[in-house]
Amino acid sequence: MQVANSQISFFRPIASKPGLPLFVFLPAMDGTGKLLRSQASQLSKAFDIRCLTIPPNDISSWDQLVEETIALIKIEKEAQPKRPIYLCGESFGGCLALKLAVGASELLDKLILINSASSLREQPLVRWGSYLTQWLPSYLYQLSVTGLLPFLAALGRIERDERQALLEAMQSVSQQTSIWRLELMRSFKVETTQLEALQLPVLVIASAADRLLPSLPQGKFLVKHLPKAQMVVLPNSGHACLLEADVDLYKIIREQWQEN
Repeated sequence: MQVANSQISFFRPIASKPGLPLFVFLPAMDGTGKLLRSQASQLSKAFDIRCLTIPPNDISSWDQLVEETIALIKIEKEAQPKRPIYLCGESFGGCLALKLAVGASELLDKLILINSASSLREQPLVRWGSYLTQWLPSYLYQLSVTGLLPFLAALGRIERDERQALLEAMQSVSQQTSIWRLELMRSFKVETTQLEALQLPVLVIASAADRLLPSLPQGKFLVKHLPKAQMVVLPNSGHACLLEADVDLYKIIREQWQEN
């Protein structure tokens, strides 16, 4: 049985470094946060990392997810009030990051959006295709998870261990949880006026070879309406770009914002 308001939490993928800025990662639809692992070592050169974990039985609304994530960030901020906070959301997590940023920008210093799924409701074929999940028998759902991999990732650019980690993360999400999170993405909406009022520096990262969502057009839309946004295009990357061997998120951040 699924329950709303199950406890979400932060975990540290690498030893804590409290003297560094806080990097909060909001994961894709798997909700585990574990797929940041290939980026964690490099990111830890400049950041103290936290990954959000959403329990597999969670059916919280956007408002509930935002409220609980804000509460976790406030705990971190109270412990070290002066250190900068970078919020990074990937795909589903990009939607959550946008919701959080427009509602509590005072907690944040910078925002990073990676292939944000915020355009799903505007894509009729993708939107209607997402409804298939609830109609599939359970045995076909498991097969569909494997069949989705070539659309979710540029598999030729991902090492074997990372491909396996991606598959395991996808398989960890039950059919009912997938149905709920897809419904959240279909219902996602942030008003253009809210984006235009957001004064945070924003880094939008978009994969030009994304076969799952139109990440490049959505990235351009976000940059157009976010006053302090800039975009990096990954010309050969798929949707799950952070798993690709030649994608270095720390290097991208450092180059765009000239971090130490």
